[in-house]
Amino acid sequence: MRRIDALHAEALYGSSATRQLEHLAQSQLPAHTLMQRAGLALARLALALTPHSQRIWLACGPGNNGGDGFEAAMHLQAWGKSCVITSLGSLDTLPCDAAASWVRAQAAGATWLQEPPDNFDLCIDALLGVGSRPIDSNHRLADWIHHINCSQQLVLSVDLPSGLSADTGTCGPVCVRANHTLSLLTLKPGLFIAQGRDMAATVWFDPLGLDLTSALFANTKPDAGLLGQHAHFMRLHASHKGSYGDVAIIGGAPGMAGSALLAATAALHSGAGRIFLGLLDSAAPAVDVLHPELMLRSPAALLAANLCTVIGCGGADLLKEPLTQCLAQSAALVIDADGLNTLAGEPELKTMLNSRAQQGWCTVLTPHPLEAARLLGCSTNHIQSDRLACAHELAHQFNCTVVLKGSGTVVAQPGEVTRINPTGNAKLATAGTGDVLAGMIGARLALGLSALEAACQAVYTHGRLADAWPPTQHLSASQLV
Repeated sequence: MRRIDALHAEALYGSSATRQLEHLAQSQLPAHTLMQRAGLALARLALALTPHSQRIWLACGPGNNGGDGFEAAMHLQAWGKSCVITSLGSLDTLPCDAAASWVRAQAAGATWLQEPPDNFDLCIDALLGVGSRPIDSNHRLADWIHHINCSQQLVLSVDLPSGLSADTGTCGPVCVRANHTLSLLTLKPGLFIAQGRDMAATVWFDPLGLDLTSALFANTKPDAGLLGQHAHFMRLHASHKGSYGDVAIIGGAPGMAGSALLAATAALHSGAGRIFLGLLDSAAPAVDVLHPELMLRSPAALLAANLCTVIGCGGADLLKEPLTQCLAQSAALVIDADGLNTLAGEPELKTMLNSRAQQGWCTVLTPHPLEAARLLGCSTNHIQSDRLACAHELAHQFNCTVVLKGSGTVVAQPGEVTRINPTGNAKLATAGTGDVLAGMIGARLALGLSALEAACQAVYTHGRLADAWPPTQHLSASQLV
């Protein structure tokens, strides 16, 4: 068992893949083995998290998630704890393994109650797990979840907080808010995306003694991957500014120059050799006295130079012509903000974008949910209801790399496993941080990284910087740079 951190890449399996893996494992093991291992792992974690707890409430559901709770109760009872169990199932309706664990917990001396206890030191949420679904607020299950969330005691969920989708990380108004979540057999995408990060809190993982990379499981592929720390780019002594690429930033319509300046300074601090800034505001100054390294040029001159280009930051409605030129000639291109809005309203530009990959050119789109909704012609709610699927759809529709920003930013590219970023927090929910990310991606493209690697590295580092910021201090975009 180990605690999941933001340092290591992980394979993520959705509900269908997890059930396939579970079925394969059960075909090779004696009956009841996986549930026994799961219950022991759960009991050990509960004991480690709250070694001095005496009364433990196990809220158990009608399926195998409840069986894991029964099995844990048996161990905790044997270790001197007082376990009280409420169950939505009955002995004659439970699956075979769960029924066997019920009997084992009963024999160990656990107590069954009809309703949740008022006093307990720890709650183990074993209600739904991978089988989580939207919960009717009038259901008995909803009353139990309300009791859990109002208890002020530590909550440990089994597999997933009950009510949270394993695949999308979405939940309705009724969902357990855990302090810790123990994911068993596989790590689920829903723990790291959308509301999952808030509901699951600290995630632990136990593969139940199985090696998912073995030949037995080779045909069941991960649904996504969790980004991990990457190696730092090493700059050679025998190098010069030309070794690290040029980036052109095009944007900054009247009154919006700050967006383009943020992207440019982010590219500067991300290691690009030279940064050229083409502001769309003809009245803009000829030099940035705070960042004299930035070389201001006319957008037309930069478009003619055919550089690695970041376009759209603060572009307003002045971007159709420059975006058309970028799509036609820039071998490495990042489209952000108003560039995406321009793209969404111009079918011919979408056609140009789709054809770029056939020429070996790379394109990275960096939409937030509303921009993604405009590109796909749907609602923001649709995007947020399944962020993984929508990022995948965008990447395939436009044949490029997509960075769908938000809680658990998603990086998707055709033919590649979709990645979820584990870094970042709500401090990034402020104006300008998306411009910073666009500049960071542009710098990495200029350094020669692939579109996917540039996007993954920039997204991870962008979030990591926010995670390192003092928790009681606000973070602005310029401070992030």
